[in-house]
Order: sequence, then structure tokens, then C-alpha cells
Amino acid sequence: MNSRQHSVPTQHSPAHSPAHSGPPSGLASGLQPGLQPGPRPSTAGAGRGPTAPALYGPDLDGDSLPAFYEELRREYGPVAPVTIAPGIGAWLVLGHSELLRLTREEQDFSHDPRRWTLLREGRVPPESPIMPMVGWRPALLFTDGQQHRRMRTAVSDAIARINGHELRRSVRAMAEALIASFADRREADLVPHYARKLPLQVIIGLLGLDDRTGQQLVQGIAGVVAANADSVNAGKRMDALLTALIKEKRRRPGEDITSSLLNHPAGLTDEEVLHNLVVMFVAGQQTTVNWIATTLRVLLCDPAFRSSLTRGHLTVDDALDLVLWRDPPTQNFPARYATRDLVFGGQRVRAGDMLLLGLAAANQDPEILPADGAPVIGNRSHLAFGAGPHTCPAQDPARLITRTAVDTIRHRLPDMELAVPESDLAWITSPWTKGLAALPVRFGEPLLPHGSEERAPGNR
Repeated sequence: MNSRQHSVPTQHSPAHSPAHSGPPSGLASGLQPGLQPGPRPSTAGAGRGPTAPALYGPDLDGDSLPAFYEELRREYGPVAPVTIAPGIGAWLVLGHSELLRLTREEQDFSHDPRRWTLLREGRVPPESPIMPMVGWRPALLFTDGQQHRRMRTAVSDAIARINGHELRRSVRAMAEALIASFADRREADLVPHYARKLPLQVIIGLLGLDDRTGQQLVQGIAGVVAANADSVNAGKRMDALLTALIKEKRRRPGEDITSSLLNHPAGLTDEEVLHNLVVMFVAGQQTTVNWIATTLRVLLCDPAFRSSLTRGHLTVDDALDLVLWRDPPTQNFPARYATRDLVFGGQRVRAGDMLLLGLAAANQDPEILPADGAPVIGNRSHLAFGAGPHTCPAQDPARLITRTAVDTIRHRLPDMELAVPESDLAWITSPWTKGLAALPVRFGEPLLPHGSEERAPGNR
């Protein structure tokens, strides 16, 4: 495991911190072979120094992000300065042990963005595309200590009320209906026609939404995660839809997560329920879509893995875990804020600096991977769901949904194959998530159960 030393606090005042002398030449113009830079103190991550490497833009997609992380690691070490929007700097935590410390030690790293220096100084425009992701909300993701425990108890209890057996049967039925809706064509794009629709239908039911509102909510999520000019408006549309849902559930509660949150002994206000639903929906929908699609890609593009799965040497859960190690659905997650000046991962971090959870990069930290480069199978010590008190509370139902989705389609379409060369597959562009833009497949005669055609979405 990691042999890097723990970070130690510094006693310097912010006014006398050594400034970074300039952006490293490797990342400014493409890292050159043979460079051996090491971590160095820098204030670029706090937005006070020169421009740091950009963690956004059309050139950073799922294909280029892994190499980008490794360039950052070679240049800076386990903690690297980045910009997440024009003029807005942060630290990206790339090291496995550093990320564990970041998520576990709330006394040094708070979840409350109101501590963020750039925000307090008015240097983050309200219309910035990152604000829907990092702006403060009265939700468990943005709180510490007792307030976090209060909200997390309500959310965890609401999730715990989900009946796993019923959920599995429901997901399988929805999956078979979706497959039936495109089975006659003998081809489909599994991202929009399957991976995106299935979690939507499941989450709509769990939250107590109707289909139309659920579709609008997913469009809002896509706008927020894209981190573009429409992200702020997308966030407002999402809030308005959920506000209407809460009013409806106050009048007519049901057997759903929204009603459970509203009636929990923790006494969440309507505003707290709203923003915890936002966190759950944003974190759950796109992540599950990406997890399903990327796992299907592994099965379609890795004949050896698919053969091992067919013969029973590996399981669908092994494929799910392989994806969580190599291509976690959430690449980077906001955020923590330093509560004091300290040296962390070889960098001088100041109180009020933002630090991002580099989940994908930490999973590929050479300090914790097998020395022979073998894939990590049967090991769930990855950080795809975070760590510490804020570990994702919904990872069990997310796994159940994803496993059922993958297992159902591989049994119903046993001869399914990729319809384009693997090199033609493209990823969406986002600083936060890693998901396929499309996954076109073709297949022969489907093996569908009787009656699935009638359950297809277009025939209900």
C-alpha cells in the first residue's frame, strides 16, 4: 500500500506562501518523454497563481482523461492544481491514501462550500457552469458532523425501505420490456434505448414521480452534469420539478422515497427534502446509466472476459467491479474545503481551498495496483463510491439495478455484438462523469418471455 507520508500542517500565513513560479512545461504544451518532475508547493489550485491545467473542455473525454490524470501525477504527485472553469482553480486529489484522508478527516476538510475562499471573495460568477454542482444546498452532501448525520439517517432509512426482491423483479420486467421495444429491428443503441431509460424508470418509481416529470428531470440532470452555459438554468428547472413533487407528496403520501423523507423522525424541512432529492437523483441517475453502458462495453469488447463469464469462471459482479476500478461512472466528485493551512500530498493547501475527489485517478494509483498490471478482480476496495462518512448510501440498490440490467440483456440477446469498431465508440464530455455517448449493437433472434411485448413502454 501507499508509503507516502501523512500531510502536516504549515504555520505560514497566506500572505507569505511561496507562489508557484509558472505552469509546468509538460502540461502546458504536452508532457515530453523523459521528464521527471516531482510534487512541488503551488497555489495554482486556489486560483491565486498561474493558470493550472484545465479539467474541462471538449478535448477532455473518457479516452483522454486517464492519460491526463497520469500526466498530472507525474508532474505534481498525488495532489495537483487544476482549473475547473475559466479562472476557477482547485486541487485534484489523485492519490489513493490522500483521497482516503480527504474523505475521512472532517476536521481538516469540510464539505461546506461556504468555506470556499473564491466564493466568499465573490470570484465565482453566479452563472458559472459549475455552481449547480458545487453551490451550497441544505443536503447531506454539503454538511458536516451532526447535521450530516441527521440528514444521512433519513436518506439511509428511506433507501433501506426498498425491497430488494421486489426491486430486482421490477428491474427485470422493465429491462425485458425495453428489449422487446427494439427487438424487431435486430439493432439498437443501448445508451439511449436501454442504459438511459432503465434507471430512469426505476428512479421515477422509487421517488414517486410520473413518467413525464421524470423525463424532464433527467434532462435537467444532463444539463447540470454537462457543466456548460445552460447548467444553471437546468438546475433551476430540476428544483422546480422536485418542489412540485414534494407539495404533491405532502398532500398524498405514498410508498416512495420522497414520502419517507417527508415523514422521517429526523424532521427534514421541505427545502431539505428537495435538496436531498436533488443529490440522490443527480448522483443516482447518470451514474447508473454510465455503469450499465460501460459494463456492457466490457462484455462486448473483451472476448476473454465474456467467455469467462459464460463459463462461470467470473460473474456479472466481477464485470461491475472491473468497471468501478478502471472506468468509474463518476470520475471526479466535488468537493472538500480545507479548514486550515496545511501541506497535503506535497502541496501547500490554504484554508478555504477547494479539493476535488479524483475517484478515477485514485483507483489507478500505482501505489495500490498489482505490480504486474493484472486487472483487479474480486476486490471492492476501489473508491468509486467515495469513502468515509459520506460514502454513497445507495450503492447497494445501484449495484442491484446495474447487475440486473446487464444480466437480463445478455441472456435475452445472447448473440449481441458491437455494430461499429470499438475505436468508434465515443464518450460524453464532462469533468465529473465518464459515460458512453452511444453503444450501437446488432443481434439475432431475441429470447424474450411471453408477454414482454405488451409491457414495452410504447405499448403500455
